[in-house]
Amino acid sequence: MAISIVSLHKFRSLTLKKTIFYITLILISFSLFLTSCSDPQSTSLKSTDTLYLRLGGEPTYLNPILSTDSPSSSVEGYIYSGLFKVNPDLELEPDLITHYDVSNDKKTFVFYLRKNVKWQDNTPLTAHDVKFTFDKILDKTTNTVRRSNYVIDGEPIQFNVLDPYTFQVILPKPFAPFLIHMTMGIIPKHIFEKEDINKSTYNRNPIGCGPYQFKEWESGQYVKLVRNPLYYDKKPKIKTILMKIIPDANTALVSLEKGEIDQMGIPAKDYNRYKDNSSLNIFRYYGLSYTYMGFNIKNPIFDNILIRKAITLSIDRTQIVNSVLKGLGKQSYLPSSPVLWSYPDDSDIIKIDYNPKLAKKLLKDQGYTLNSKTKILEKDGVPFQFKIITNKGNKDREKTAQIIQHYLKEIGIDVSIQLLEWSSFIKIVNEQKDPKDYDAVILGWGLGLDPDAYSIWHSSQYPKGFNFIGYKSSQSDSLIERGRLELDKVKRKEIYTNLYKSIVEDYPYVFLYIPESIVAINKRVKGLSKSGPGGLMNPIENIYLENL
Repeated sequence: MAISIVSLHKFRSLTLKKTIFYITLILISFSLFLTSCSDPQSTSLKSTDTLYLRLGGEPTYLNPILSTDSPSSSVEGYIYSGLFKVNPDLELEPDLITHYDVSNDKKTFVFYLRKNVKWQDNTPLTAHDVKFTFDKILDKTTNTVRRSNYVIDGEPIQFNVLDPYTFQVILPKPFAPFLIHMTMGIIPKHIFEKEDINKSTYNRNPIGCGPYQFKEWESGQYVKLVRNPLYYDKKPKIKTILMKIIPDANTALVSLEKGEIDQMGIPAKDYNRYKDNSSLNIFRYYGLSYTYMGFNIKNPIFDNILIRKAITLSIDRTQIVNSVLKGLGKQSYLPSSPVLWSYPDDSDIIKIDYNPKLAKKLLKDQGYTLNSKTKILEKDGVPFQFKIITNKGNKDREKTAQIIQHYLKEIGIDVSIQLLEWSSFIKIVNEQKDPKDYDAVILGWGLGLDPDAYSIWHSSQYPKGFNFIGYKSSQSDSLIERGRLELDKVKRKEIYTNLYKSIVEDYPYVFLYIPESIVAINKRVKGLSKSGPGGLMNPIENIYLENL
């Protein structure tokens, strides 16, 4: 999930999913720092034909309709293309289309596809592939969390083929984030139409039309991509991309120092160690991500808003920023990033600051008393205990969990921590059951360019969507729905400002911090973009390697 990351490659989908591709190296590269692995070729970085990247965990699927995790999105971004892509200035520009028309009422769009695009098996890409992709997303038998992006007020968007290279979309109502969702990677109809898309072997052996094509996936080791000779646009200069699966931060740092990988996000604690490294270029910037602790609101422990408020008040998040991020970040107060146009003015931000005295009072008012022997709060003889889960190998999250554990112990709450391998962790969070099997989770979101918050916060997105904490608020639902339909940017910002207030006052998350992205790239990598949030290696076609 999301999760979960600086996109160092070409952005192909800035829906929440592909933001995960985009922020995947801010949240993945930056947050999931990877483990050692072996591969069938030399990793000396002497070859200018191969770019060595890293994945923070094992991908689940290489199918943009099905995947929800950052490792998968990182790979998919090179393989698939959408109708639009995002340039280094964070602007949409045509990808698989040459241009489009829109009706005066903003409800009918006609897209004109390029006629020189082929799938890597040499089959032409047509409007039938586009329709098939979106119809599959709308198909309720498809295991996807993307469906809400193409349903407006309960009515699905209509997708029509006008001719092999002309595609029509009819919206039930004007829909502000619509074009952003057209960055969704298109899949080949001729490959999947006779397959069960949920179980297809092509989910591990994808056929795409992007700048690179899939070559090999060695579980636990690497995913190998090679330049797509049929790519319609400028061909990439680099022949091969080897994406190593390295979930542990320290192991990944060793690989970076040895020149076995070309880039990675640097943990804040290691910034001073690497900032003057003569073989690396270091980039710092704020991206589109934030880190949080989410409560499982369906768990009886956390179905009381005052309990969630007390826990939030008991955690000194300024200390977390200073201790975990070494000051290279800022406290998070709400579910957005200051990089986005929709971020509220400072006067409109509700800031919940550290106040353990008030936290203790709230807990006492809810019937909790301190056991003098165990020093743990109890209610009706039951001790106040819960478990935080997070992904193993992400040192920032691990340390954050330990600090939270310390602060909650001070007010009488007994917290345990469980570190899980990424695949096990994401399975628990994404499992489509009610209630889910966890108490609280430390995770991060990589955000899209549009503030549409439906897939994360709307109550309809539990348990099968990204609202895996089970958040439900009629007020927030209404604001989310209004925000999608309002086309005026000023009015939309006002709606999202009110939405953020509504969410913050419900305490579904402890909003922890917005990390400053610190990315190290080997100096042999050339052609980098000047934009951090827009992707340092965006577009990948501009990137080349030099022997130093």
